[in-house]
Amino acid sequence: MKKFKTLLATTRNAIKSASYFTDEQYKSVSKEKVDAVVIGAGVVGIAIARELAVNHGREVIVLESASTFGTGTSSRNSEVIHAGIYYPPNSLKAVMCVRGRQLLYKYCKQHDIPHKQIGKLIVATGPSEVPKLNTLMTRGIENGVEGLKLMEGHEATRMEPELQCLKALLSPASGIVDTHSLMLSMMGEAESHGTTFSYNTTVIGGHCDKDGIQLHISESKAIKNHDGRSLLQPDVILIPRLLVNSAGLGAPALSKRFNGLDVEVIPTPYFARGCYFVLSNSKTPFQHLIYPIPEDGGLGVHVTLDLNGQVKFGPDVEWINGIDDFSSFLNMFDYSVPGERAKLFYPEIRRYYPGLKDGSLEPGYAGIRPKVSGPNQVPCDFIIQGEDIHGVPGLVNLFGIESPGLTSSMAIAEHVAARLNSEN
Repeated sequence: MKKFKTLLATTRNAIKSASYFTDEQYKSVSKEKVDAVVIGAGVVGIAIARELAVNHGREVIVLESASTFGTGTSSRNSEVIHAGIYYPPNSLKAVMCVRGRQLLYKYCKQHDIPHKQIGKLIVATGPSEVPKLNTLMTRGIENGVEGLKLMEGHEATRMEPELQCLKALLSPASGIVDTHSLMLSMMGEAESHGTTFSYNTTVIGGHCDKDGIQLHISESKAIKNHDGRSLLQPDVILIPRLLVNSAGLGAPALSKRFNGLDVEVIPTPYFARGCYFVLSNSKTPFQHLIYPIPEDGGLGVHVTLDLNGQVKFGPDVEWINGIDDFSSFLNMFDYSVPGERAKLFYPEIRRYYPGLKDGSLEPGYAGIRPKVSGPNQVPCDFIIQGEDIHGVPGLVNLFGIESPGLTSSMAIAEHVAARLNSEN
């Protein structure tokens, strides 16, 4: 690990002035064989690094293009621990969510991670939504979710006096977690078992063949002003035995930069922005998570409570077009929350919370969902892609790790580590 850091420090200026990447320059770049590399220090990447290091004895390097961990989707979500209700039976999302929830609650208790199992009410506010609620109940039971209960509207109102609905589905297994504390804890464990986290370090491409993969590494600041067309120059080349592409929003674009990887196996990425607004007054109207019936692209504008009692509403769904590979590769997204967007939130929220007062919503934050299905398409499952699909030994690509990615993170880590170790 020390050798890798030294190589990065001593060679970063070696070919900085070059306008193209010649064979001679390739030969001049320092190269190092390493055991395992994880690209991306989001909650899933961190969980995988921890699993490989702690439970499988691997020497792991985590490469993160940002200045610190968890700056993308991992810090821009609802921080909800999902039960596993929404996803088709036997899908990766269903299996990983249920298993991940169990692992997550256990880990949080063992490591004193702030969390709370507050439960969730999914509500039907009109007659046409009641059959959808029944479908969710059936699906949740098939997925092995414990404690689900269908309730009449008056029963739900006794639990939550500010709520208005015809029927509700109670999910007592749902909860909330401090994602930042969770990531810090898993990072600490990984580092104590020899994992190196390298920030401001971008994988700019690579080369795949039947013998494995070579990763081209550069300082992030060296490519911030890149034109997106000319060839990027690496500072270091790593040759890992195992590689996990957990780059989140940039995972498909990064895979396209691996020469030799069949582009036919790389899914088309779609991006959906979701804005959150916070309740400005101090009174907390709900004690549970409140969710409407799911909508196209998301779970609807729902009520989320954080561990300090602050009430958040969101996210909505805004499909983003025209994102080129280089922009997604560098996470060049607009995360601003326009204040006028609140006008769209009020009628959605008042369907189940009629007491919401005008002017009580303030802009919070926004996140981007890394999707592999687009508007009006059937939602896609997680894609955990190994050698059986792309033919490259030791490589696992993770695509479309959106919700319930946080809940599923430790289960995904188990699955990826077991898969890599069985193949290598």
